[in-house]
Amino acid sequence: MFDPHNDLHRVGSLDELRTHYRHPHAGTRGKERPALDAASATVAERCRFATIGTFDVLGNADVSPRGGPSGFIRVLDPTHLAMADLGGNNRLDTLENIVATGRVALLLITPGKSETVRVNGAAFVSTDPELLHGFQLPKPPKSAIVIRVETTYMHCAKAFMRSGMWDQSVWAELADVPDGAAVLSCQGVVDVDAETTRKWLDDDYAEALAVEAQTT
Repeated sequence: MFDPHNDLHRVGSLDELRTHYRHPHAGTRGKERPALDAASATVAERCRFATIGTFDVLGNADVSPRGGPSGFIRVLDPTHLAMADLGGNNRLDTLENIVATGRVALLLITPGKSETVRVNGAAFVSTDPELLHGFQLPKPPKSAIVIRVETTYMHCAKAFMRSGMWDQSVWAELADVPDGAAVLSCQGVVDVDAETTRKWLDDDYAEALAVEAQTT
């Protein structure tokens, strides 16, 4: 049985790591770009779901899902994006990390498509009224994440293809996987059963999204 405390086979250097993998194709090595092209800009502008990676001053990493209607991400110019910060749980993990370290990594995901667009760069949190009112949303967000693109590239589809991400037959196979309510109940975060927690979550989501949809 594998022992995670046994370092015998731990990879200890970049050179050692490379011995286990072939070198990437020239096209793979050279596909990074310093700015958004027309196609990548369209992906960003029409993006409805993304993941954003950040880290704090101690190096603790975090990845958060971000979603909204097309337009919650704006292309300001080929090297700058702005992402509206829509309502969340108010932990502010992502925003705090950006304020602290100013670095982000984005994965832009289009439902039904298996290739994605990655964006890495510097970032800051802005409350500029002109920026916030420029989002085509029911009401302006409280803040926005402004990203200066340093590298961007298309990521291949293999992970999505292997996982069957958009295959509805796979969804059916996973129907019995514990949902968020079951996880919270199992962890002891809530002191009620999963069914009660499920209702509370659904009501909370509905209320939050209804408030968000209000124009005033």
